[in-house]
Amino acid sequence: MDYYSNQISRLIEEFSCLPGIGAKSAARLAFHLIHMPEEDVRRLADTMVEARHNVRYCKECCTLTDQEVCPICKSSDRDHRTIMVVENTRDLAAYEKTGKYKGVYHVLHGAISPMVGIGPEDIRLKELIRRLEKDVDEVIIATNSSLEGETTAMYISKLIKPIGVKVSRIASGVPVGGDLEYIDEVTLLRALDGRVEL
Repeated sequence: MDYYSNQISRLIEEFSCLPGIGAKSAARLAFHLIHMPEEDVRRLADTMVEARHNVRYCKECCTLTDQEVCPICKSSDRDHRTIMVVENTRDLAAYEKTGKYKGVYHVLHGAISPMVGIGPEDIRLKELIRRLEKDVDEVIIATNSSLEGETTAMYISKLIKPIGVKVSRIASGVPVGGDLEYIDEVTLLRALDGRVEL
């Protein structure tokens, strides 16, 4: 039985198609939207349509941007000889928030996952290899520490090493504030292997 009118039900259904939005959150968003002033709803809808129409891949690093080349790739203050490879634009944003990394990025838009049918040709590896034809000193692989992320890191490493470019992998291990008793064995072994001298 439908509790709401057809239009409200459709709105809830559309919201619940978004990742991370369950039925309750979708209903909350729908009712919030209905109570918003009409000009605010129109501005929100216009912004979504414009973003969908104008956002594309940066022709250098493949991140999402509304320009041909993203602000990071355009910047002369960045070290264009160091490329950090990340799985998605959200990972790029996470590193940028640290304010410490001064190189440029390459966004793969995924990770190799044979179980789901995602192979090397389904992520942005050709574009990365093309970038290595320029003057690049180091590629830092910053994929997730998942099985897919590790598979992708190993594949990229084997692809790049014959070119003669230095390949490194971000450290992984015990998170700051993490209790050792709650951390899995693989993470603990990684932390031990990646130890540094004090």
